[in-house]
Amino acid sequence: MTDKSSNQMWGGRFAAGPDAIMEAINASIGFDKRMATQDIAGSRAHAAMLAAQGIVTSSDAEAMREGLLTVLSEIETGQFAFSTALEDIHMNVEARLKEVIGEPAGRLHTGRSRNDQVATDFRLWVRDQLDAAASGLEALMRALLAQADAGADWVMPGFTHLQTAQPVTWGHHMMAYVEMFARDLSRVQDARKRMNESPLGAAALAGTSFPIDRDMTTEALGFDRPMANSLDAVSDRDFALEFLSVASISAMHLSRFAEELVIWSSAQFRFVTLSDRFSTGSSIMPQKKNPDAAELIRAKIGRIFGANVALMMVMKGLPLAYSKDMQEDKEQVFDAADNWMLALAAMEGMVKDMTGNRANLEAAASAGFSTATDLADWLVRTLDLPFREAHHVTGSLVAMAEKRGCDLPELTLQDMQSVHSAITADVFGVLGVHNSVASRTSYGGTAPVRVREQIGRWKEVLG
Repeated sequence: MTDKSSNQMWGGRFAAGPDAIMEAINASIGFDKRMATQDIAGSRAHAAMLAAQGIVTSSDAEAMREGLLTVLSEIETGQFAFSTALEDIHMNVEARLKEVIGEPAGRLHTGRSRNDQVATDFRLWVRDQLDAAASGLEALMRALLAQADAGADWVMPGFTHLQTAQPVTWGHHMMAYVEMFARDLSRVQDARKRMNESPLGAAALAGTSFPIDRDMTTEALGFDRPMANSLDAVSDRDFALEFLSVASISAMHLSRFAEELVIWSSAQFRFVTLSDRFSTGSSIMPQKKNPDAAELIRAKIGRIFGANVALMMVMKGLPLAYSKDMQEDKEQVFDAADNWMLALAAMEGMVKDMTGNRANLEAAASAGFSTATDLADWLVRTLDLPFREAHHVTGSLVAMAEKRGCDLPELTLQDMQSVHSAITADVFGVLGVHNSVASRTSYGGTAPVRVREQIGRWKEVLG
């Protein structure tokens, strides 16, 4: 039987038999080359430590460290030829290092394994992404603060069930998202602190008999401490799972805001106008201005959620220590990171560029009986009615206004007294939307004075 006929069961994609299949499924260089910078940083730290401990000569270590910089330069300038036959970024770099410096390259792998090497590279890569996410979240929070500052006293409808509930301020709504993304930021910072331990030196799974100095490589790579158990060091991917978990929660917040922007920019709402930079038109409907950036953020979030579930499934049944299954960790994290960073940047751009339509916001805030709760509160405070009775009186007045096609402030005093005779003209002082929001002065409330306090606090926190 020829190679061609024996390979039919594998499909025409492969030119050879099972050897080609194995190479294709085993190789990770197609995606783990993204960790080249981290791989070379780890190897340079390892080489310096080997020399300091007398495991290799200083001249060999210097040749390795300089040669690794040459390899990094080739990768960064696109001159490096990656080989699938060499499987991964580690072997690709080491093979090229041998071509550059010769025999000393063979000493680089002393006292380590690809198991602790990849765990170190991946941690460094994820740590860099957490730092990038922190920067992206802070930039988005600043953009929201600017919007809140500009419209701290603008009134708009607050919704529950997407039904008009009570008036709030534009600034208060923007600050709600500041709080959400601040929690994301705190999770990023917390995850970074927890994952900042070095696996390097754990070797394959049991440590090494060479007299290595793990504290030296830990410090060189910016980790806080070496991992305390070599089995855990090579088999742990909690840091990647936590990254995906943090990304998923943040992505959910981005998606919620994206949904609001889609609604708010519609012709039926006209609460905001998105800039042309983050909108597109229609090929046949010239009046259309589509909030495509918001819609794409809303859609891309599914990839981040999916990555989180996918890696959980990869890890759930693995015995200690390293298994080849764990090669499937990186593509999920890489894709999620790309989409999270893109979504953060796009949302920041939309928020910075968008214009709140103050007149439309105020008109909507004044409709839908949004001050009904203020009327009920006035009945409790002024007439000393039990709240349930006040709720019933207010409901009757809302029904009257609805039947007449008007809002509560448009009812006459006589109309109101027909429902409850003790109501006085003072009630009209609480029915305006500006009066309503100004009265909500409890901590965390929507009153402009409270909103400005929170804006000031966050400006100080973000610096």
